[in-house]
Amino acid sequence: MTAPPDGHALLDGKVVVVTAAAGTGIGAAIAERCLAEGARVVLSDSHGRRLAQAHERLMRTYGKKVWSLPCDVTDDRDVRALVSGAAGEFGRIDVMINNAGLGGERAVSEMTDDEWTRVLDVTLTGTFRCTRAALRQLIAQGGGGAVINNASVLGWRAQAGQAHYAAAKAGVMAFTRCAALDVAAHGIRVNAVAPSLATHPYLSKVISESDLAELARREAFGRAAQPWEVATVVAFLASDYASYLTGEVISVSSQHP
Repeated sequence: MTAPPDGHALLDGKVVVVTAAAGTGIGAAIAERCLAEGARVVLSDSHGRRLAQAHERLMRTYGKKVWSLPCDVTDDRDVRALVSGAAGEFGRIDVMINNAGLGGERAVSEMTDDEWTRVLDVTLTGTFRCTRAALRQLIAQGGGGAVINNASVLGWRAQAGQAHYAAAKAGVMAFTRCAALDVAAHGIRVNAVAPSLATHPYLSKVISESDLAELARREAFGRAAQPWEVATVVAFLASDYASYLTGEVISVSSQHP
């Protein structure tokens, strides 16, 4: 399949918040898929210009079902403002999708404290901040709803130069499982997806072209996923079709040893 499937109203009436939703990567694809499935979507990103461009593009098709607010997930004030702003604009939130993450390529022996800390602060602690804010809102609303975190197969598998990113993503997986149990009594589901390789123009800024080609070769289909192929799995987890799934990490991968 070379293009996303048509929407089937899986998220009709739901309010979905997506972090790191600007640009051309997984977050943007998730936002568009949720809109195609009938949701009202709050776009967020730390890059104000790209966020405004994404908002304008999606509004041309979806109108007032799109709202946006800049957010730096390393700043808890921004995170709280995002969740309260989304609830103020649409009356509630139903789904929080934590897509913000930061990568890089550096051997452990050459990695600085700042490089390590920055990746973990955005990728793991940022996911914690956004999940915490969303859970507080969902509980205040009376419970129900879902949180979906973007992990990575590197939370399970080793790759040279990715120790900080892999540690952060493994942390996202463990955090997802524990958070799910914390809020199960409120009827809130917390799950994660773990993509292997999803191609987009910004990926080559953090991984060399030769490494990208080798990673694609290892996939069973001999290619990277398209971002929309990850987004469709996220939409499923956000929908009522996943009503009995919580604490799970779903691999969106065709990778083989």
